[in-house]
Amino acid sequence: MSLNEATARVRPVSGRDRSLAPDLARGLMLALIALANSVYYLHDRPYGIRQHIVETGMLDRIVSVIDVALVDARAYPMFAALFAYGVVQVFQRHRDAGVPEREAKRLLRRRSRWLIMFGFVHALLLFPGDVLGLYGVLGFVLVGLTRVKDRTLLVAAGAWLLVVAVVQGAANMLPVTGDREFFFSFEIENPVEALVMRPIEWLMVPVGMVGVGAAALVGTWAARRGVLADPARHRTLLVRTAVIGLATALAGGLPVALAVGHFWEPTGLGTLWAISALHAVSGIAGGLGYAALIGLAASRIGDRRGSVVRALAACGERSLSCYLFQSIVFVALLVPYTLGLGATLGSAEVAVVALGTWLVSVLLADLLRRARKRGPAEVLLRRLTYPSRTMGG
Repeated sequence: MSLNEATARVRPVSGRDRSLAPDLARGLMLALIALANSVYYLHDRPYGIRQHIVETGMLDRIVSVIDVALVDARAYPMFAALFAYGVVQVFQRHRDAGVPEREAKRLLRRRSRWLIMFGFVHALLLFPGDVLGLYGVLGFVLVGLTRVKDRTLLVAAGAWLLVVAVVQGAANMLPVTGDREFFFSFEIENPVEALVMRPIEWLMVPVGMVGVGAAALVGTWAARRGVLADPARHRTLLVRTAVIGLATALAGGLPVALAVGHFWEPTGLGTLWAISALHAVSGIAGGLGYAALIGLAASRIGDRRGSVVRALAACGERSLSCYLFQSIVFVALLVPYTLGLGATLGSAEVAVVALGTWLVSVLLADLLRRARKRGPAEVLLRRLTYPSRTMGG
């Protein structure tokens, strides 16, 4: 069988043939991504810990606490675990279709290269905090781990937590001056100057998202065992992961969250390092906890998929398009050279904007589902990844 003949058999999985849990998790995850990203667009005010603006209104302060404790550094580890899960699924589907392992890996590397290009364009035009490029790099790493033992994956994930603690603790222990410390392009009024700045800022993203490595390793392990493909079979594991992971995330995130909301003022660089390291490490547990919780929900739903569940799953199936859609809306509304609402909205108001944007993306994804169409970004990525014209969209 030739490569083109083999890959022609690997067509997109859609409808009820898809596992509900991964798509449902991705769809709901995008709400957390929207909340996490939107706060960076707030500008023209003093900045506090973790680049959050200094809020004075009680509602905004409370929303800041909730955002940091439950979303910040929690959403992207969940995203990374699901990304790794998807990479393993794609690899297994190719192997099951008769594609030689070497060619399956070559196609995954090609897909990763295009993800890096997607990320660069996304960062250049819209959002310097883009994660697609980082996940493209991560894709190369995951391809190299296909023969690594499960136990080794988990040991490496645990060891990586030490790296996360050191890097994130050091990166966030600088004294708060009120000035912006990263993503300076969000304050620039000239769109050309902002465009020049964004690729430079994009290169710094791995420092802030170093924790995704551990989550991706666990996601790879989970995919090999089909944890989300058959959540009922892995219910005990999912329950423990959800309870322990989310409890750890809340407890580990509260110190920084209370500091961001100005309900507590940490003193000393050592304290800043400790709470920042704890925040980052506990965020990985939280991301895995969220994924496990959604897996349990999918198990309970089973085949009884109502209109809401189908819409959320449609969003997850088109997560790349929906992720990019968020940035388009945020730039149109929040940056200085468009409507500039980021200079006036508070944390509570921008959270409403974020969730509203996510909800619109869910509705648009559901319309595409009803029309039996994939997301435009997914179609483009697939056409660029697979050289054979027989692959279609």
